[in-house]
Amino acid sequence: MAFSLTRLAGALVLSLIAVSPAPAEMRGSQSNDPTVILGDNLTRLLTTERVALQRLGDRRLARLAAAPRPFDAPTYSTAWLDARPAAKGGKQWECLTEALYFEARGESVQGQFAVAEVILNRVSSPDYPDTVCGVVNQGTGKRHQCQFSYNCDGKAEVIREKATYVRLGKIARFMLDGAPRHLTGGATHYHTIAVNPRWASRLPRTATIGVHHFYRQASRAR
Repeated sequence: MAFSLTRLAGALVLSLIAVSPAPAEMRGSQSNDPTVILGDNLTRLLTTERVALQRLGDRRLARLAAAPRPFDAPTYSTAWLDARPAAKGGKQWECLTEALYFEARGESVQGQFAVAEVILNRVSSPDYPDTVCGVVNQGTGKRHQCQFSYNCDGKAEVIREKATYVRLGKIARFMLDGAPRHLTGGATHYHTIAVNPRWASRLPRTATIGVHHFYRQASRAR
C-alpha cells in the first residue's frame, strides 16, 4: 500500500516538474511553487500512512496484502450452509466456531454471520488482539469482566447441539478464508436488545440484526 502510493506520488511530482518552466524562467518565491506545496503535502500524507501501517503489525499487514479469494455470495440460510462441505481448521477456527456457538447459536444465519464479522473486525483492528483466540479470550481473568461473557460466567462450555456446531463451523471457515464483511458496517461491538450497556451510548450503532444491536468503535489507524 505504502509502496504503490509512494510511486504514484513520485510520478505526480516528476510530471509537474516536467511541465514547469526552467528554473531561470521562473518568477516569484519558492513558496508559490506548486511542486513544493505538493511535495510537502505528500510527505505529510506518507508519514501519516507509515505510522498507521506500523500500528497494524506484520500479521495484520500480511492478511491485508493477501490476494482475495472468489466466494459464492451467501444466502444466509440453513439450506445454503447445509449444501457446503464440512469444515475443519486449527485453533483459530475452533475459537471462532466456539464463540459463534455460545454467543449466537440461537440467532438467524445472518445474525451468526454478523457476530463472526464483529470478532474478525476486532482481529483487524490495532485496538484488540490480532488473533481470533486472543479476541474471544480477552479479559477472561475475572468473572463477568471479559469481552465475551460465555468465557467468564462461571458455567462450563458444553457443546450439546452437534448439528448446530457443525453448521457454525462452516460459517467460521467461510469467514476466516476472507469472505466479505458487509452486514454490520465495520462493527466491533454488539449486545442483545434485552440489555442497555453503558458503552452503547458512546458508540455509533451500525446495524440491528435479529436480537443484537451492532456498534462501531473508530480505530486510531483509520
